Amino acid sequence: MAIEKWLAVTSFGLFAMFAGEMISVYYFMTNVPEDLEFSITFVADPKIFQFISIGAAPAGILAAVPYIMTRQYGSKPIGRLIAAGGIIMLMGMFVSYSLIDKMDDVYVTDIVQYTPLLFIVLSIPTIAVGAYLTKEKKRPPKKEFF
Repeated sequence: MAIEKWLAVTSFGLFAMFAGEMISVYYFMTNVPEDLEFSITFVADPKIFQFISIGAAPAGILAAVPYIMTRQYGSKPIGRLIAAGGIIMLMGMFVSYSLIDKMDDVYVTDIVQYTPLLFIVLSIPTIAVGAYLTKEKKRPPKKEFF
């Protein structure tokens, strides 16, 4: 398998990991046990920044590199992987955003409220880039010099 495909697979995995991390922290904030001593002092903002730096940022970079490598001629498997990663992130952010209404007002900050919206918007170009790559164009014949 070419390096572009491995980068697209890794990007897909990181998009899925980011969506899972966000859903898990948002779900935790909806069901924080009252008897925990840190339940009042729990702040999700640093965790969300950590999840963005570990999952979403590298996933976006790893989706951009195979796009740059294959944009001239396209590639169906790479385009499908990138588009699927964007769809996974879109669905994960919809689930995360739907959990905000169930949270206690103490946990809802600007970061908690607007991060899913930001990544919903950013997943749409990712899906579009993946769809663009699925169109394969004819490659020019290789020149044989010797």
